[in-house]
Amino acid sequence: MSTPLLMGVVNVTPDSFSDGGRWATPDTAIAHAGDLVADGADILDIGGESTRPGATRPLVAEEIARVLPVIRELAADGATVSVDTMRGEVAEQAVAAGASIVNDVSGGLADPRILDVVAATGTTYVCMHWRAHADHMRDFAVYDGPGGVLGAVCEELSRRVEVARAAGVRDEQLVLDPGLGFAKGAAHNWTLLAGLAALQSLGHRVLVGASRKSFLGRLLAAPDGTPRAVDDREDATTALTVLLAQQRVWGIRVHDVRASRDALRTLSRWEEG
Repeated sequence: MSTPLLMGVVNVTPDSFSDGGRWATPDTAIAHAGDLVADGADILDIGGESTRPGATRPLVAEEIARVLPVIRELAADGATVSVDTMRGEVAEQAVAAGASIVNDVSGGLADPRILDVVAATGTTYVCMHWRAHADHMRDFAVYDGPGGVLGAVCEELSRRVEVARAAGVRDEQLVLDPGLGFAKGAAHNWTLLAGLAALQSLGHRVLVGASRKSFLGRLLAAPDGTPRAVDDREDATTALTVLLAQQRVWGIRVHDVRASRDALRTLSRWEEG
């Protein structure tokens, strides 16, 4: 079995849903990234904009100031760095600083210029399913058409692939992400996880980011209905890491790299017999 790549999350933000503020300075973010590499991260995903539900967007200059020093230092140390951004200007400067992956949660919808940057630089491009910005994406969590949420995600991502190709992005650069939690309720997320084969049938690598998300908190809710706290969802995240590896996904985006790496090592040994 080919082992999925682990993409470790480094949020250089004050307001991300899981760890906002913990690594909000370049020094703390770089130190945290070093810990993730030591724990087994294959990729470091550096983000300067929170995309949690209801989040407001930072200024472009603010986002750049957050991520560039971190990317530059990590890339200089030899790490494989991804920039988590929806903005072409941020992507362009991040790639110049050493990022080799552009992780765009909007799939090119927020800023079409980002596709030109990806085409010109040849970087890997993670194209996620997305319908609206964080401050109102919940209004778009409706999937009443044929095929439900799975059919809609596959169709809409297929259209984004065609737009990316038209911009000059090559197929070998593309990675698709179903966008768990983005304009999706808990039931939508579970349907997408169960139907990953349909997304993989589009012919591109697949990245999944389920780590610590609210649908896991609801699954593990207390008897009174109170969702499990964000930091107490790691066991469920690790279980999903094993299930996603068995689905042969290309990559898994996680906060706790060590737990997921341990799970993958155990699964790999099991597969060896």
